[in-house]
Amino acid sequence: MSFSPEGAAVAITGRSQERLDEVARQLEGPLLTVVSDAGDVPGQAALASRLQAEWPKLDILMSNAADVTHLPIEEWNEESFDRLVATNLKTPFFLIKALLPLFSQKSSIILVGSVSAFIGHENAAVYGAAKAGLLSYTRGLTYELKDRGIRINGLSPGPTVTNAFKPLGAERQAAIYEELRRTVPLHRLGSATEMAKAAVYLASDESAYTVGTVLRVDGGIGQLAY
Repeated sequence: MSFSPEGAAVAITGRSQERLDEVARQLEGPLLTVVSDAGDVPGQAALASRLQAEWPKLDILMSNAADVTHLPIEEWNEESFDRLVATNLKTPFFLIKALLPLFSQKSSIILVGSVSAFIGHENAAVYGAAKAGLLSYTRGLTYELKDRGIRINGLSPGPTVTNAFKPLGAERQAAIYEELRRTVPLHRLGSATEMAKAAVYLASDESAYTVGTVLRVDGGIGQLAY
């Protein structure tokens, strides 16, 4: 399940037109691809203008881009720290700001965080802090924008099978997935389909009375000791 089969006209962004075209071939329904760097703050205004040229109103925003750098404290420098925070925390704020004139009176914003915002684990201090900050927008911006009819909620995935580790090779990827699987109380990883179903729920009228909260789809890792 994703937004397209539910009848939505969808736009996706990314830094590579080639990768965007690859994703577009896998999805159904009307699809607009826009080359945009999720870590570029000035670029968010340009993205908003591009979307406004296509559509009179915007009903759903799903902020899913992330810098997933994990390093021990000794290996961080200011440049890499600022790059991660720009992508994971700063830019989503300015994207929402740029899109304010475009949001409909019954719109839904979904901010994709991470279980790392709630638990400590190896080399995730900076990533977790940025994701925690992102999820705090669900409360602060809900209060600020509540009279505009904009609902803001967070989605917090646990370990999920994606193509993020594909560049590491099949053997290393399998080892990482096995290590992650052992930390999840349900003894398995999540699927992209499960995350998509949760996002569709938060975007739809089925969650019309849900606002300013975080839906944890993490196999219990954020709540239980493993």
